[in-house]
Amino acid sequence: MADAKATPAPQPKGATACLVFADGRVAWGQGFGAQGAAVGELCFHTAMTGYQEVMTDPSFAKQVVAFTFPHIGNVGANDEDFEAAMPHALGCVVREAVTGASNFRSESDFPEWMARHGRIGISGLDTRALTKLVRREGPPNVVIAHAADGVFDVAALRAMASAWPGLEGMDLALEVSRGERESWSGGKWSLELGHSAAGPSTTRSALRSGRTAQGGAGSTLPHVVAIDYGAKRNIFRNLVEAGARVTVLPATASYDEIMAEEPEGFFLSNGPGDPAATGVHAVPVIRALLETGKPLFGICLGHQLLALAVGGRTAKMFQGHRGANHPVKRIADGAVEITSMNHGFAVEREGMPDHVRETHVSLFDGSNCGLELTDRPAFSVQYHPEASPGPMDSFYLFEKFVGMML
Repeated sequence: MADAKATPAPQPKGATACLVFADGRVAWGQGFGAQGAAVGELCFHTAMTGYQEVMTDPSFAKQVVAFTFPHIGNVGANDEDFEAAMPHALGCVVREAVTGASNFRSESDFPEWMARHGRIGISGLDTRALTKLVRREGPPNVVIAHAADGVFDVAALRAMASAWPGLEGMDLALEVSRGERESWSGGKWSLELGHSAAGPSTTRSALRSGRTAQGGAGSTLPHVVAIDYGAKRNIFRNLVEAGARVTVLPATASYDEIMAEEPEGFFLSNGPGDPAATGVHAVPVIRALLETGKPLFGICLGHQLLALAVGGRTAKMFQGHRGANHPVKRIADGAVEITSMNHGFAVEREGMPDHVRETHVSLFDGSNCGLELTDRPAFSVQYHPEASPGPMDSFYLFEKFVGMML
């Protein structure tokens, strides 16, 4: 990749893909997956596994993911490891050429999967250099492009990257949220059963609670209404594992539509884009939900929206947090959780009202990673306790939430 800004690197012989920056820099490599061009924000992700979950996480809408781990795609792809109905990341950048799938769960090669879903990949780039660039300069606007014949209009691609406004001010939750109500079913994955269709009555948490009726209209399990701002499926599976019955509503759901479900608790999901933009329509609903006094739990974008609803502020981070190895300190007892993260905006602790208490903090940069209200049963975390991919240190948060409804 060329270091000189506004001076494109010459195209190497045989290059079939490029990453074009708004300032004119170009990185060349070998394309895989779909052909075409897409514009968005470049970010890096440090997980060593779970690339399919990353690509299908709605929080990556309008982003190109550079994987820091060099060997991506070697276990192929399957129909079980989706975090949404389709991939949402625009494309990915990897160091090594993608090899043939070598895993008993694989149903297709990764390049074939990328092509089928219209996602562009580039291999052969120095992802360590890209990571250093993002850490030094912040996430740039880029165009990722793939053409089998190696013919590119670099000037047009640069103009495309320059014209893209960036994520600030974008309400992407409305683009990625499901369009209609869904009664969620199915728990966490196992080797024997895959994603079991069994209800939460089979889980250890539900059995402990004593509320073991099968999910459905007559269920005695605590009923959670989850608002989908771009939710990962494994969040709902973890709520089921913790002993809840889950109904999912779109990001546009009104207070009346939510309350018509007769919920015992509310969940605010993760999602992409600028929380302040999503908050224009989400915050009034969340404030009304808080007035009910029922338990409320938020993750990632849901955490940021809760903060906005109680008078806090959010801001775009310089480089964001994305990976499966982020240490977070739990303030109450000093314990450290290794967490999975994916966010480019954060809650600012300055100016937070007195009835809001900080509960978690990042040990990487000291940013806020959790809060709870002292006058209502509501709490949230910036990281992903469901992981997928990543560690399961924080599953207790789902049990805490369900326990608040018992």
